[in-house]
Amino acid sequence: MPELPEVETLRRDLEKEVVGRRIKAVEVTGMRAIRRHPNKKHFIGKLEGRKLERVTRKGKYLLFSIGEDVLIVHLGMSGQLRKATAKDEVLPHTHVTFTFTQGGELRFVDPRTFGELFVAAADTLETDVPEIAELGFDPVEDVLSWNVFGALLRARKVKLKTLLMDQRFIAGIGNIYSDEILWAAGVRHDRVSDSLSTQEVRRLYRAVLETMHDAIKHRGSTLSDQQYRDLYGVVGNYQAEHKVYAREGQACRRCRQPVVRQKWSQRSTFFCPACQV
Repeated sequence: MPELPEVETLRRDLEKEVVGRRIKAVEVTGMRAIRRHPNKKHFIGKLEGRKLERVTRKGKYLLFSIGEDVLIVHLGMSGQLRKATAKDEVLPHTHVTFTFTQGGELRFVDPRTFGELFVAAADTLETDVPEIAELGFDPVEDVLSWNVFGALLRARKVKLKTLLMDQRFIAGIGNIYSDEILWAAGVRHDRVSDSLSTQEVRRLYRAVLETMHDAIKHRGSTLSDQQYRDLYGVVGNYQAEHKVYAREGQACRRCRQPVVRQKWSQRSTFFCPACQV
């Protein structure tokens, strides 16, 4: 599933490529991608003729400002936004196509169909879309001191990986980056959040910030399923920098002991049992 670094990479590309463009036409192949709308006509009517004025990100959500409304995109497990021209081959699982007045297209491709697009009123966004209103702090956009972060950790008293993946605590972190953050901080996934020393709190907060920014710099992670690609269809590079994720049995890049994989809440968790304590 695309996490914060992948979505932020897309946001930055979209800001350069589509912001300022006006939507001439919208084509929708099925209702699954626009399931919050009663029908295709309702969704299309809110978008045709509208200008994409701005694109922002809330956690893993992309928000396009279109006048008094907002077009919200969530990529789900396998969603992609792809820049295209009318002559380009239409990829399988292309569910929504935006054609711009000045030429060019933006296509939403989603093989597993967990992603979605929908339009909401800007002034009632947080009321109408509570999952956005409930998001926690953003490690890229929000400024938070490490001692405030520590107070939030101690107040929750849950396992660290569970907390890092809780979108109401930190917005945008999922299975990949929680493992990478915990390795960078040198703490185990099953430590309880109120058990960390002051030094460990500082290391963890620094690891959150540095991991997110480094992953964005490398344009996100593309795993073996190849399902994450950027706006131009290019894979990310950060998977080559992974320290533990999907590296079971390989040498830890800090202590050279084998990386271990365990099941954790029906997911795979990767960590070094020697240098994560």
